[in-house]
Amino acid sequence: MISIQFEAQEFSQQVQRFITVDTNSFAITNVKLIDGTGSTIKTSQTIVVTDGKITALGNSDETSIPNNITQIDGEGKTVIPGLVMLHEHLFYTKPFENWFSVGQMTFTFPRLYLAGGVTSMRTGGSIQPQTDLNVKKWINEGKMTGPKMHVTGPFIEREGPKVPELGFIGNTDEVSKIVNYWADKGVTSFKVYNNITKEDLKICVEEAHKRGLKVTGHLCSLTYEDASNIGIDNLEHGFMAASDFAKDKQDEFCDPFAARTGLRAEDEDGVEINNLIDLLIKNNTVITTTPNVFEPYTDREIVPGGGFDALAPQIQERLKTSYERAQGKDSASLAMFNKNLKWVKRFHDKGGFLVAGTDPTGAGRTVAGYANQRTVEILVEAGFSVEEAIKICTLNGAKFLGVDNELGTVEIGKTADLLLIDGDISTDIKNIRKLETVFKDGIGFDSKQLFESVKGQVGFN
Repeated sequence: MISIQFEAQEFSQQVQRFITVDTNSFAITNVKLIDGTGSTIKTSQTIVVTDGKITALGNSDETSIPNNITQIDGEGKTVIPGLVMLHEHLFYTKPFENWFSVGQMTFTFPRLYLAGGVTSMRTGGSIQPQTDLNVKKWINEGKMTGPKMHVTGPFIEREGPKVPELGFIGNTDEVSKIVNYWADKGVTSFKVYNNITKEDLKICVEEAHKRGLKVTGHLCSLTYEDASNIGIDNLEHGFMAASDFAKDKQDEFCDPFAARTGLRAEDEDGVEINNLIDLLIKNNTVITTTPNVFEPYTDREIVPGGGFDALAPQIQERLKTSYERAQGKDSASLAMFNKNLKWVKRFHDKGGFLVAGTDPTGAGRTVAGYANQRTVEILVEAGFSVEEAIKICTLNGAKFLGVDNELGTVEIGKTADLLLIDGDISTDIKNIRKLETVFKDGIGFDSKQLFESVKGQVGFN
């Protein structure tokens, strides 16, 4: 493999072909800025980057630009921090008959994540953790194109409904072995799944926390209240995975139907949901919202975010058929989708710590990169301000990962992970799809070219 040197970074030809800004220093001038802190949007800003760091920032008529550096005209454009998203996967839904299955997207998904503006991500559970660790290493070495990765270990799960790619534990003794083995390999978090016991989670949390690592969960056998009181750091999918409202719930037993029924029955402003929200906030339990994977069918895009053409042709045909069949038949899904978003916003507004992700699984309508942009759109549609939505998808993610001293906001001294958008997202959030350049460590990548490079390949690679 031939490599080309760009200043302090080295990139293979496979990566270099997507790079549009490779200079040591540059300035973006006269741009609208949403800095990720939640502060008011600023206009006519100039951002100066040197050696991958932001070295100057302020009003364009007051900010000095060094001589002989590249200047990028930001007139009519918006800069936000690179997205930091926390429920991502390098796999995608591949069902067969009545089996739910997933397949590793080793090459397409890292590229698509970066194309969509994700400069840092956490995998929300791995089916091939060693593959994910290799991809992370090769991205860091400039051999592959993708975001900075924080890898979660294999799902910790007891045998339940058959998902062939998952490993299953037979007893609690296996939990500590899994945590310590994969921690030694380099994963930085762990995920518990639908069918676990309280003791499984307790051991997982204890062993992970000993090593300064975190635990998240997509739950069913345990309630959110159970997990939060045990000390889990993070819960996935907003409140869509909560079994707390199931009638006569059996302890440590997963009944998906009862859980869904309980969620639908719980009043939007019910006592139980409000008590649960208060408990989670009291225990500092972080919630990840993943609205894209639950988005209803009727009057919406087949692939929310616009990623239909990224899919392999036979997958396009399958999704188109299921989409057409579902039109006008998903009112219950729409009601639950909207109710969950209201609960998530209430959690946030009351002081809960909210982060975001996509989870490219489900019905296969969630595609890396496109889904990340769509997630920002959904948050704004749900009533979050643009500034709040950007903060949730940038600074909050960086704080959870413990990298907010370097990433997550556009501030002097921080790494230049920036998104240059050809439009104003403060007037129309869908302008986020006009992403022009993704800067990671000060190196600019062509978003459109990245998207085009894997067109028709998701599902294969």
